[in-house]
Amino acid sequence: MVGGLRGRLPAHMQISEMLIREIMAGHLTEGSKLPPEREMAAGLKVAVGTLRRALHDLEARGLLERIQGSGNYIHAQQSHLGVYAFFRLELIEGAGLPNAEILSVDRQTKPDLLPRFGIAREAYRIRRLRRLGGKPAAIEEIWLDASRAQSLDAKSLSESLYLHYRYALGFSIVRVEDRVSAGAAPDWAPEIFAPRPGLVVGLIDRLAFAGDGASAEFSQTWFDPAMARYVARFQ
Repeated sequence: MVGGLRGRLPAHMQISEMLIREIMAGHLTEGSKLPPEREMAAGLKVAVGTLRRALHDLEARGLLERIQGSGNYIHAQQSHLGVYAFFRLELIEGAGLPNAEILSVDRQTKPDLLPRFGIAREAYRIRRLRRLGGKPAAIEEIWLDASRAQSLDAKSLSESLYLHYRYALGFSIVRVEDRVSAGAAPDWAPEIFAPRPGLVVGLIDRLAFAGDGASAEFSQTWFDPAMARYVARFQ
């Protein structure tokens, strides 16, 4: 396990991922000038050094141009993949930084109702609450093929599962297939998720593929359509 990746993402990474999502959503456009660093850090309630680490990350990805004596400018025309590159939900009023809260993790035989994926008879079932910009916007049930991990527990998981897969489990998700529809919120939905069990909400069925070409994960995401929307952008 790479240090600093357990639990919540480091503060500087949260900021850089938030800015990447704002760029992808078109809220930060080519040539936009960011506020002065001390003002921006104060607005985000972080140390200036933390902000500078985030800006350095964006600069390294080709998404930011830092001009001495002038300021920091968005350079949005470069190809980029952030930690949340495959995360398609956005707040209706803006992108919103995703955060995840693990509700449960257990290993069990794959239910017959799941589509075929992976090679094992068992899978790790991960249930999570998803917040966008701090707002409870979705709940997820993720099934990771048991052949991909000897063990899995809530305390070891990174805020970003795909980051955890890459650094802790040794494989990366490189492609996903999403099917968006509507479905009833499940009976395990926590009270903080506004739509109550049985209420029809947005539903995303996802099959995720690893770099070796094999399907590694199936997931379902129920999202509150009054709060969030599914967005896919192509360049």
